[in-house]
Parts: sequence; structure tokens; C-alpha cells
Amino acid sequence: MAQPTPRIIKETQNLAKDKVQGIDVTPDPQNFKHFFVIIVGPPNTPYEGGVFDIELLLPDDYPMSPPKCVFNTKIYHPNIDNLGRICLDVLKDKWSPALQIRSILLSIQVLLSSPNPDDPLNNEAANLWKSNEAQALIKAREYTLKYAKKH
Repeated sequence: MAQPTPRIIKETQNLAKDKVQGIDVTPDPQNFKHFFVIIVGPPNTPYEGGVFDIELLLPDDYPMSPPKCVFNTKIYHPNIDNLGRICLDVLKDKWSPALQIRSILLSIQVLLSSPNPDDPLNNEAANLWKSNEAQALIKAREYTLKYAKKH
């Protein structure tokens, strides 16, 4: 089996040592490219108090290609679809090998605070966000209360 690169080792160590508030990262002991992530819903958002499970997988050519991230917790958000896929520029065309796992997770945390309905992956949520943001926030809160329960 392949061994982790020095970069992956260093990033994993840094994630364990310098924890980010609201984000918990656990490496898969069976696969050094697989991480289990828990992001706590940011305060003053419809996701507040929710606990969101995310999986992060590093591709074989990391850091030349971005990690793959998927929400396992159902969420109502214009930039996250029903399969948990995330529309986020740093996971696509704005990826740079200078970015790290930590920066990706922080970007996802910010996305929860600042949905972008102009670049949607969930068109239904995006349309509601644009036409009736108050109703979209209510629906997002309902999903949080129903699906993003504390562990």
C-alpha cells in the first residue's frame, strides 16, 4: 500500500495540533487519504446548533488536484445538492496546490454562513433564496433541526 506523502503527514499533524473552532477532523486509520469531518453550524445562521458530517478524500495527485468533499448530513443550501456535493470555487477552478485541507474546511464553514444562490448546485434552494430569503432560511432551519442532530 502507498505511504502518505510528507505534505499529507504534515497537514494531518497540523489539523490535529491546531484545531479550528467548530471543525473536527478525524483521519481514517485505514486510509490516509480519507478524513471524517464534523462541522458545527455557524452561529446566527439557520445551521446554528447543527452537526454536519462531511467526508473529505484526497485524490492520488493531491495537491495538484483538489480534495473531494461530500456532506453526509442532509442540508438545505443553494450550494450543496441532495447528494451532498458542494459547489465551491476552491474545490474546482480556484484550486491551487498552495491551499491545504484546513483552508478547504474553513471555506466550507464560510459557505454555511454565506450561501451563494447565484452559483447554485441546488436550484430549488437557490430560487427560493432569491425569491423569498426569509422562507429559505426557515426551510434551512427545519432541515438543520431534523437532520443535523448533535452526536
